[in-house]
Amino acid sequence: MAETICIPGERLGSVDHYKAGEGTYVRHGFIFSNLAGYKRTTPVDDGEIPELTVVSRKQSSVIPEVRSVVTVKSTHKFCSCAILGVEGKSLRETFRGMIRREDIRATEKDKVEVYKSFRPGDIVLARVLSLGDARSYLLTTAENELGVVLAQSEAGVNLVPISWCEMICPKTHVKELRKVAKVQPDYIQTT
Repeated sequence: MAETICIPGERLGSVDHYKAGEGTYVRHGFIFSNLAGYKRTTPVDDGEIPELTVVSRKQSSVIPEVRSVVTVKSTHKFCSCAILGVEGKSLRETFRGMIRREDIRATEKDKVEVYKSFRPGDIVLARVLSLGDARSYLLTTAENELGVVLAQSEAGVNLVPISWCEMICPKTHVKELRKVAKVQPDYIQTT
């Protein structure tokens, strides 16, 4: 079994010569890596096309895919973030993601200000728009169900949503602007 190191977005081969396996995607007749890891080619019998797969060194059972709902932690004022979970399942390792200004809301995109939507440390539900580049996934919160689900005030208390664009600190009663998610029952875990 052949094994080489590859990065997300790296072209691995042609669909004429290989089948796309786990950890890969097909675009314009070529197979690309979906994650950083090791490229593996499976041995085949005569007449079969070998399958290309990419496996992470730290094998994660879940990988963000286009249209997946992911849970992220905002890490920067320009809303770069760390993907912590996919479709409610925790990841062993984080993936990098980015929410661009134009992907925060579905309407009035020209009036969006990132710092009024997300702050570093916020936990956000987002959807994967595309694989982006080799550095990160492109994410969106331009749906009512997506946005900030957990945030802390400067007093260290969890903020409580009061509208689609505001949260309040129950201790100091200070209001803070956020792009608040309308959390669906599917995403609420009860203990």
